[in-house]
Amino acid sequence: MNGSSLILDASLLVLFIVGSTRRDLVGRHKRLKAFTMEDFDLLRRLIVLAPQVIVTPNTLTEASNLISQIDEPARTQIRETFRQVIGATEEEYVPSLVAASAGHFLRLGLTDVALMHLISGSRWLLTTDLDLYLAAVQSGAEAVNFNHLREQAGAQ
Repeated sequence: MNGSSLILDASLLVLFIVGSTRRDLVGRHKRLKAFTMEDFDLLRRLIVLAPQVIVTPNTLTEASNLISQIDEPARTQIRETFRQVIGATEEEYVPSLVAASAGHFLRLGLTDVALMHLISGSRWLLTTDLDLYLAAVQSGAEAVNFNHLREQAGAQ
């Protein structure tokens, strides 16, 4: 995975954006109750190792909606960080018709199937979504469940 481009799901993108704004917001944000500041630190280390972080318009839209679920002034601060993250990531478009034609579409939905479409030999998926992780692994793609990494980090 080192040296390979990283594809992030929306939940982890939200964690990265909010934590990058202010670490203490991770525990306060409505959509991040399952995460800790240590989870953000782990995610940040993984992102730093990747030569490129890849997102889709679908993931960015989903993240945009999720990051907004906090009061001001944090909301505006997080949106400013989001703007910077957008500029630092590689956005790739998967046509919705292509994604909707995939076998996993009915189970996973548009955003997740679009992410699966981007996984290749030099790209790997990092997700907290068990269904997405299992579908990616079963299809032979390189994917990592972030929850497994969290457990490993906690055991050390």
